[in-house]
Amino acid sequence: MEFSQVCVARILNVLNQAGKKTLSEKELFNKVKGKKISREDFKRALRYLSENGDIISNSKGYTLAAAHGMFTATVARINRTFGFVKDNTGTEMFVPGKYLKGAMPGDTVVCSFIESKGESPEAKVEAVAKEGFSEFTGILEEAEGEFKVRPDSFCRDLIAVDRNRPGACVGDKIFAVITRRGERHADHRCDITGVFGSADRAKSSADAILFMNDIETDFPLAVQDEARHIGGMTITDRDLYSRLDLRDEIIFTIDGADTKDIDDAVSIEKTPEGYKLGVHIADVSHYVKEGSELDKDAFMRGTSIYYADKVIPMLPPALSNGICSLNPCEDRLAFSCLMEISAEGKLEKYKFSKTVIRSRVKGVYSEINQILSHKDTPENVPAEIAQKYDGLYDNIFLMKELADILTANKIKRGAPQIETPECKLIVENDRCIDVKRRDRGAAEVIIEEFMLMANESAAKTARERQLPFVFRVHEDPSPEKISELMEVVERLGIQHSHFTDVKPVHLAEILRNSKDSDLSVVINSMVLRSMAKAKYSNEPLGHFGLVLADYAHFTSPIRRYPDLAIHRILTEACYNKTPADVIAKRFGKFAAAASLQSSDCELTAMRVERECEDCYMAEYMSGHLGESYDAMISGVTEYGMYAQLDNTVEGLIKIETLPDGVYEYDGHFSLSKDGKTVYSVGDKVRVTCVRTDIAGGKIDFVIEGTELNDKK
Repeated sequence: MEFSQVCVARILNVLNQAGKKTLSEKELFNKVKGKKISREDFKRALRYLSENGDIISNSKGYTLAAAHGMFTATVARINRTFGFVKDNTGTEMFVPGKYLKGAMPGDTVVCSFIESKGESPEAKVEAVAKEGFSEFTGILEEAEGEFKVRPDSFCRDLIAVDRNRPGACVGDKIFAVITRRGERHADHRCDITGVFGSADRAKSSADAILFMNDIETDFPLAVQDEARHIGGMTITDRDLYSRLDLRDEIIFTIDGADTKDIDDAVSIEKTPEGYKLGVHIADVSHYVKEGSELDKDAFMRGTSIYYADKVIPMLPPALSNGICSLNPCEDRLAFSCLMEISAEGKLEKYKFSKTVIRSRVKGVYSEINQILSHKDTPENVPAEIAQKYDGLYDNIFLMKELADILTANKIKRGAPQIETPECKLIVENDRCIDVKRRDRGAAEVIIEEFMLMANESAAKTARERQLPFVFRVHEDPSPEKISELMEVVERLGIQHSHFTDVKPVHLAEILRNSKDSDLSVVINSMVLRSMAKAKYSNEPLGHFGLVLADYAHFTSPIRRYPDLAIHRILTEACYNKTPADVIAKRFGKFAAAASLQSSDCELTAMRVERECEDCYMAEYMSGHLGESYDAMISGVTEYGMYAQLDNTVEGLIKIETLPDGVYEYDGHFSLSKDGKTVYSVGDKVRVTCVRTDIAGGKIDFVIEGTELNDKK
């Protein structure tokens, strides 16, 4: 929208002089008009200021928002009964649902402060200055003789359908667009523009979640064309020129049984001084060139997304499952981190080399765990596994030996050993038929420890050579979060050291002292929530959780863009021998942009994966309504408590369903009745599954034997 900056300045000046006095449009125009300002200029400037939230209007005219203590904000997100707005400083404020005034995420709104009921500021929407978001997903229903949509997230009200309902049936998960706004969400009207399928299917809800988060499941044609061309390539003598040939070395991969995008392989050798460890990573940067369509698309995606039995790869399958995947018995180009480690597990030397490798076997975690568990009784290893890994046993046991040393060192330096349960969803014909706890065995630990060593080596190389880089950083926890954690820890009676500034070792001690108690799972979760979120940065800020000064992500360039980015930088430094100042000039801005983009994409991917898996868990539990389970209370809130089953499924026990009276929340981890604590985190309870909401990914439990009634 074009407008006169002179006119904007004059309008603001006149209204500022008027203070709280409201000026009609005619009065305002007469005060600002001049030779260079026409009525059209005035109208455009007025509209700009209104949409920007600088001025507010009513039937009498216009006034400055600031003159009435109001401020401009953007609606960050909306729940069913409340929302949050964010001002121009980035501060978020809570807005009760009754004060949202029909605002939607992305709207520019004019707000005023209201009395806060908690520690955080609260606000009220006075007016919607500029409409932003107008799309949403929900379930089509029929009420009062007309079709309406029940939104998934932003309100409890049903939104009436204006006219368009292309192929949608009652009960379908749909995509809708707001066509008319009202003063309340219930007064909005919409058109249906897309149908995902039955809302009783987790797949439909997952598809809707992907759609609303702008996750592209298909690759653009230009990207597909490049991938098809590269996927058909073979390794030539030119590719091998000046590469270190490791095809005769004992190198193999270790992954999950269903992994198709294999991007890391390992090798090990015992030396008089300790160990030689090789971590060999798919040389994706050899194929995905800077500025190519593949590269630009991977930058936008940032990461592969995994949920249920699905994967949305960062790179097309022709690369991720093909030429870049370290498939067994095939020559593959790699970027190897070759390390020398002392007998005590200290990283003594490391270098990065372009290599060609040939993996001996596609190792599988569960199979190698069987070999490790039968070290003294190898005859008990199933014959097919013994045959598959013939000739690799010594290497596997040596890997376990080194991994144990590295794990012990990590514990010695005070790294918190957080254990949070992970699940595996069993999906058949796009339906979740089972949920199982994912076990973490010795083979998983081996790969984790070896990847940590390679990642640390990459970051050390960058810092020592002063290279622009994408570091993986984990900053210190905020004092507020630690204060909340310690209040809970002390009330639960968990022994701990007293400290002023929290160090990793303090959190490690809390975890260790609660390890064998019923509170272990809860404390692990609380400690995790107290810590800052890891992210990417072009500054080497260190990693609090790992207690490392240097850390980066080098080992997964098939599925993470930061890894691909630093492969490109390390190639210039370690292979092409490009001077550091030239690298800095070429990659400085790129490293900063890749860090920011990758952090944003990671947060989106984590949220999408969690929301999708919640839908699949609810789908599984919908087949078990009325069944009872042993559970542990994993969290308590003012509206009830969460209970977690042994298979990691979590459901809400609403406070109004609890038997025998009124309960009070202590603000932390307990519900009491008549002054006595009745339910606390860590308590074992017997629950019955009574309700599921597949579309919302929600599960409701009640204490076994509780009678439900309509109000619940």
